Amino acid sequence: MNAPVVSLQDVSFSYGGPLVLDGVHLEIAEHEFIGIVGPNAGGKSTLLKLMLGLLEPPKGKVRVLGKPPEQSRRQIGYVPQYPQFSRDFPITVEQTVLMGRLGTSGLFGNYRRRDREAARQAMAETEVLNLAARQLCTLSGGQLQRVLVARALACDPRILILDEPTANIDMRIETEIFDLLKRFNERMTIVVVSPDVGFISGYVNRVACLNRTPICHSTASIDGDAIHALYDADVRMVEHRH
Repeated sequence: MNAPVVSLQDVSFSYGGPLVLDGVHLEIAEHEFIGIVGPNAGGKSTLLKLMLGLLEPPKGKVRVLGKPPEQSRRQIGYVPQYPQFSRDFPITVEQTVLMGRLGTSGLFGNYRRRDREAARQAMAETEVLNLAARQLCTLSGGQLQRVLVARALACDPRILILDEPTANIDMRIETEIFDLLKRFNERMTIVVVSPDVGFISGYVNRVACLNRTPICHSTASIDGDAIHALYDADVRMVEHRH
């Protein structure tokens, strides 16, 4: 059996108060497409930051591609939950995607031919190549999300990590984004946080239900009891009549 590409062993973490994560054991296989779901403040974003090496656990061990995560960052593409920049910042789509090459290119801003080729390939795969010269402030929410995915792809990652990549966009765009991710999964491992367990179940291989401690399920075993255990609330059916 191949070694997992992501491994967390007995990991706990807090921000100085109550534990956010408690005794987490999680292994992710190569080319797996895993969804992470759970309530707000359940530790989902913290778990991703530990995988990225942005946080260090006081207890337990995190390994990514067999190394401490900070040594594997160049092989990880990351799409944050909310873009940490002003939409009015004067930067084009192509310049944004090229930022994904930082750390693999030369000196800051000194992009080489292969960096530009990688960026154009990422834009083509996410279907935003025709927007390359557009300013970010002119994009719709769905277009911006595709650009951020392209930026993460530009480093040619082995692992793609996405934190609620379809928040605040409509269901049609959400479906298009996840169709893209399913295609990318043929060549890389994908870890995605989503609030919509029902929707992602049609795409992922496995769901990790996280509320301080993860419980992993195959998508077929997600039922009302599992949701109640995770959210401490019953599933309700909403019938729409048109």
